[in-house]
Amino acid sequence: MASLKALKLRIGSVKSTQKITKAMKMVAAAKLRRAQEAAEAGRPYAERLAEVMSSLAGKVTVGPQSPRLLAGTGEDRVHLLVVATSERGLAGAFNTNIVRAARKKAEELVAQGKQVKFYLIGKKGRAVIQRIFPGKIVHQVDQSHIKNVSFGDALEVAQDITRRFEAGEFDVAHLFYAKFQSALVQIPTEQQIIPVSIPTAGSVAPAAGTAAAVEYEPGEEEILAALLPRNIAVQLFRAMLENAASEQGSRMTAMDNATRNAGDMINRLTIQYNRTRQAAITTELVEIISGAEAL
Repeated sequence: MASLKALKLRIGSVKSTQKITKAMKMVAAAKLRRAQEAAEAGRPYAERLAEVMSSLAGKVTVGPQSPRLLAGTGEDRVHLLVVATSERGLAGAFNTNIVRAARKKAEELVAQGKQVKFYLIGKKGRAVIQRIFPGKIVHQVDQSHIKNVSFGDALEVAQDITRRFEAGEFDVAHLFYAKFQSALVQIPTEQQIIPVSIPTAGSVAPAAGTAAAVEYEPGEEEILAALLPRNIAVQLFRAMLENAASEQGSRMTAMDNATRNAGDMINRLTIQYNRTRQAAITTELVEIISGAEAL
């Protein structure tokens, strides 16, 4: 049985941990609102731009003269998985779920005879991916110095990925991130960003009020050539904003659970301490009474 001193030290240690987790929960809650507003504000533009890209891509005939970001390389052999995670831990299953989704996709591609490469945004997914797919990480973006994500940060990453595509390092790029739904729910999401997804005939029904004929000026291919690189940056920016909100929501929930667990442990240890103390007092009384009777 643990001594009274050891129990007292452990109770003090758990109380200190509880103070830290409670403070981290409050900080995450304060950051969550701003991150959530930014993520929700960025969704309409990113989603609408993706729809416009798909609509334009469905109107042109893909050929040798088409932009490479639309037509692709003509092959489907090398896939680049862009995995966006956080720079810091203690965020529950946030990073684990994203890496699990990317790992599942990679295993499916490998089973099909494809080659996979990883492009990491954030450092928390590196250890697992490096262990399971050694030597497959081609680059890692360090965002530890970034306090609030800006479009410039996403544009820099998008330009690097585009340069690698034009250099022939991969054929298809997939983006993995966590879409924020609530502080309790963050949905791991996969999105193909290179080449742009072309909807099949009848696969996408026109939205209400958007069935009118649209004539583009200049032509669709000129517009695509100008907007395709920007679309990659916009989708990456959206993923970073969604991740920022998801990270804070997941951390707030995780720290709240940790604080509650610490409270339960303190209660159990306090009961054990009181029982041990009472047992010690009873033993001393018995010894005193026994000594008095012996006299």
